[in-house]
Amino acid sequence: MLAATVLLAACGGGVKYRPVSDVPVKIGKPYSVRGVTYVPAADPTYDYLGYASWYGSESGNQTANGERFRPKAVTAAHTTLPLPSYVEVTSLDTGRTILVRINDRGPFSGRGRIIDLSKGAAQQLGMHLKGVAPVRVRIANPSEKDRKRLREGQEAAERPRVPESVLAKWRAQLAAEK
Repeated sequence: MLAATVLLAACGGGVKYRPVSDVPVKIGKPYSVRGVTYVPAADPTYDYLGYASWYGSESGNQTANGERFRPKAVTAAHTTLPLPSYVEVTSLDTGRTILVRINDRGPFSGRGRIIDLSKGAAQQLGMHLKGVAPVRVRIANPSEKDRKRLREGQEAAERPRVPESVLAKWRAQLAAEK
């Protein structure tokens, strides 16, 4: 009995994790959370302003696409984009833009939240001390080198900062949407 318990503990409690890979891409069926129905779909024009939050205490949990959640990796959760997808996330506070790999579903709380970042992504974006921050999220098609780095849990190549004049325009647009 003891040997079986040790063996199960070593296997992650029997959870079978999918290897970190970009194939197959999963879109998934419509699903409901707290009375809201979400319809996953590919959206090559996805480009939205909203709010990002972050999560990080779920280390080892299984993500929606079957991978093991790694808080220090640069990943995120999105309600409808295919799994995995890649997006650029820009902080409207600082103009810093990072590349993120979406491998989970969420956020399901908080009005105006459009993405949940892992702790690693939140730290790279510079919002880990805030909890919630205004962002622009748009679909990206990164190089294979950047994809590989993100699959390995590392940061992708640094992206150019967004000029203050553009950030001011986006902040005003987001404020008008409230």
